[in-house]
Amino acid sequence: MRTAVFSTKRYDRDSLTEANNDAQHSLHFLEPRLTIDSVKLAEEFPAVCCFVNDQLSAPVLHRLVEGGTRLIALRCAGFNNVDLHAAEELGLTVLRVPAYSPYAVAEHAVGMILTLNRKFHKAYIRVREGNFSLDGLLGFDLHGKVVGIVGTGKIGTVTAKILQGFGCTVLAHDLYPNEECIAAKIQYVSLDELYSRSDIVSLHCPLTPQTYHLINEAALSKMKHGAMLINTSRGPLIDALATISALKSRRLGYLGLDVYEEEADLFFEDLSECVIQDDIFLRLSSFPNVLITGHQAFFTSNALGAIGSITIGNITAFENGEPLVNQVHRQKAKA
Repeated sequence: MRTAVFSTKRYDRDSLTEANNDAQHSLHFLEPRLTIDSVKLAEEFPAVCCFVNDQLSAPVLHRLVEGGTRLIALRCAGFNNVDLHAAEELGLTVLRVPAYSPYAVAEHAVGMILTLNRKFHKAYIRVREGNFSLDGLLGFDLHGKVVGIVGTGKIGTVTAKILQGFGCTVLAHDLYPNEECIAAKIQYVSLDELYSRSDIVSLHCPLTPQTYHLINEAALSKMKHGAMLINTSRGPLIDALATISALKSRRLGYLGLDVYEEEADLFFEDLSECVIQDDIFLRLSSFPNVLITGHQAFFTSNALGAIGSITIGNITAFENGEPLVNQVHRQKAKA
């Protein structure tokens, strides 16, 4: 099946090409993101393959359909960048990769916790410069701390279990409690209780209208003074301006971000020779107690292999008229 693959890097091409060896779909790799300005590149392609920062708004979807597209194959779990109402009305099928490696993202989240706490990144730079002073590197025992997990799907559950292994008390919040977490003696509580009791809050919920700016001024005011906040899910879960205020007042003691609300113009690109224009991002990155990675949490060889395999399998199933087990339906977006 002829497929226009947007937002591709070398690693995307490698993993998808390898997964496509048997299926032999005609994959056309494109570096630009899919936007209203680049949608013309998808003309006469029955399928498009998209990533997290591609824009699948109603105007873009209309242009895709006009050009002959029938399938949107997302190579990610999230689908908040797709106007599912418009897709349904236009008869477009939307498929995703619901689970590729929960361990990749969970381990990255825990790595951010450890790095912010024990300041590995700062110690590495110091030692390379011959500075062996320990001043400013003081951390705390993770053992015995209370960690709140917001969202207990596969990634949140794996994160919770890893942190239990460190000796943490784990609290959780989810509209649909996970039996695996309950069996692991993880206590489900309200969001307010989770915020007030947790030394560390880690976000693993999807982005929906209900979770947009879940972490806002009100939520931050309920957190423990000096708490740590980690987000490896979706950038708009956090109100960046409110978070900056909480950092300045020291209400928030640590912040780890692998995602950012306006990341589309920043992440996945080498901007080292550019002047970054996003003042909010620059302010966040200026704090000594903030750690930012560029949407890297998913980035393991295991995850890339699974993403490639499932994405190609989704395209094959659509082409062959097979059951579409990974189809995204409009009602699922409301869940």
